[in-house]
Parts: sequence; C-alpha cells; structure tokens
Amino acid sequence: MSAARPLTALRTVAAIAALPLLLTACGYGSQAAEDDEQPKVAADAKKLSAGEVRIGYFPNLTHATALVGVQEGLLQKELGGTVIKPSTFNAGPSEIEALNAGSIDIGFIGPSPAINGYTKSKGQNLRIVSGSASGGVKLVVNPEKIKTLDDVKGKRIATPQLGNTQDVAFLHWVSEKGWKVDSQSGKGDVSVLRTDNKVTPDAYKSGSIDGAWVPEPTASKLVSEGAKVLLDESDLWPDKKFVITNIIVRQAFLKEHPDVVEAVLRGTVKTNAWITANPDKAKESVNAALKKETGKPLSAKVIDAAWPSITLTDDPLAETLQAQADHAVDAGLLKKPELAGIYDLTLLNKVLKAAGKPEVGDAGLGAK
Repeated sequence: MSAARPLTALRTVAAIAALPLLLTACGYGSQAAEDDEQPKVAADAKKLSAGEVRIGYFPNLTHATALVGVQEGLLQKELGGTVIKPSTFNAGPSEIEALNAGSIDIGFIGPSPAINGYTKSKGQNLRIVSGSASGGVKLVVNPEKIKTLDDVKGKRIATPQLGNTQDVAFLHWVSEKGWKVDSQSGKGDVSVLRTDNKVTPDAYKSGSIDGAWVPEPTASKLVSEGAKVLLDESDLWPDKKFVITNIIVRQAFLKEHPDVVEAVLRGTVKTNAWITANPDKAKESVNAALKKETGKPLSAKVIDAAWPSITLTDDPLAETLQAQADHAVDAGLLKKPELAGIYDLTLLNKVLKAAGKPEVGDAGLGAK
C-alpha cells in the first residue's frame, strides 16, 4: 500500500466516524421505540408520580441491563402505568448533553462522561444512583504487527472518542508504560485515533489502525476480523473489577419523582439477576434489542466471545470511579474534580435491602 492510501483511508474513517456523533449530538439521541413499539402497559396499571420516564443508553453489551430490561419488559413491569420512553446514544457526551437539556431523565453511561457532567455543572445536575456493569474492555491488535505489549509503541491505536472512558484508560496505560502522547491531538509515542465504534472494524480491515482499546462487542468484532486480544483491562484492576456503566439521573427528576427512580432501580436489580440466572436467554434478548436498535444483530461467534468478559453489577464500584477520575487528571483531560456528592445510593440500598441483598457503598462520595 502506498503512503497516500492509508492517509486517505484515515480521512475517510474520520469523516464517517464523525457523522453519527454529530447526528446524535444534534438530536440528543435517537428514539428507540416507534409508536407501534411502545412498551405494553396494562389498561388498569397505576401511574407513579410521573406519566413517563425517558431513559437513555447505548446499543453496547456493556449496557445489557438497559437493553434486556426494556426488551423483556422488566423495567416497565415495575413502573406500572408510568411509560418508559427509551433513547439510544452513540457517545457519553451527547447523553450528558441530553440530561443537561432535560431531554432524558435517567441514563446508563460510563464513568468519564458522568464525572465530566457532574463537575461541569458544579455538582448541580446529576447523581449516580446505581452501578450496572463492570469489565468488557480490551486492547485488541493486529497480530502481524503487534506481538507484545511493548510493540504497541509507534503503532496506531483507536479509542472511541476523545476523553471517553476507554480513551482515558488507554492514555493512562500508555503513561504507565513511560511513553508520551499529547492527550488532545493523540500524537506521540503511540498514535491515538479517536474512531466511532461503528466504523472501527472497517478501519481495522482497511489497515488504517493497528489495534483498538474498545468495549464489547467492538473488541470481539475485531477478533472476528483476525485481531487478537493483547490485554483485558480487568487485569489492571484490583479484584479485576472496575465500573464501566453507571446509572445516572437528573437531580431535579430524582427530587420530584423518587418513586419513579426507585421503580427503575427495582427493575434494574431484577434485570441483572435475570441476566445472571439466564445467560443464554439474556444473549438472545440483547441480540434482539441490538437488531431493533441498529438493524443488525451480532453473530453467535461475536456475542459468545464478548459475553464472559462483562459482569453485571448493582454496585457502582465507587472506589474505581475515583481512580478513573485521577487517571483523567493525569492524562491532562480533566482538572482535579471535586466528586463529593456525585452518588446518592439511598434508593438503591432500599431496593437491595428489600430484595435480601447486601447494601453497597459510595466510597465517601455520597450526597449529604
């Protein structure tokens, strides 16, 4: 391949990658359910204090709680006559923007956007009210170009977006290796290319990237194209646990409609338990939801490879959120944040206690 062709391919990938983000940011996400696909609500079901609740999430396996909870009606069952209005997003910043604009009430989202959203509003807009998932992030590479971790130096590695959770994690790992990368441009001892997960497999196939630090199912999609898993991010964390998806809520909605938030959390706790008890049915449910959201289900090869690396959890793993904030600061992507008050786990612990499950902690970062 000539020198010009990879550059052209990279420009094409960048342009394609930007399009869904722009569309999402402008429209605050895409409505997931058309009028004829609205959740089924019993005619005699009683509404809670709000007639509807607008919930945002990503069409990713790391958001399986939301995908399955909506698909199987487990969330709607707890809400009674209060109707779920789901929306999907391609990136955390656009979901935070939707929360700030009041376009959604509750969101499933990664730690970095949650931290950014909380700090930019000076702690006035959102709260983390539950965990949802841990793990499910991998460094996958072209085995012909990268055989060891040291071989990553000098290569082109994709992350989903500047400042997103995986971008922060990769930049931190690079720093731990002693390599230098400018966090904004992505230039340095490693070339960090911010590429939307939707086009990362095509970027890999074209040779525009040599690998990627990405969540599932993108990691397993790359493996299906011949890439190899070089590192599972879980191996870098104590007990191999780190938060990848939280549940957040607008503070105004939490204050005005705590009964609705509590019902959603009852639904997510029951959904996580159902997924854990029924992994095969859960994979089928996730795939049905992904087909509905994206128009294309995952192959059995991809979903079977991706599934074991994700752990569904109600625990927000608060200690790891603080660590990820510190990583973002070290990478130069965030000024040292004041995270006190970012959690309000009161309703979650009420739900967990009623279900006979142990309560979870907020690492001293709870709202007073």
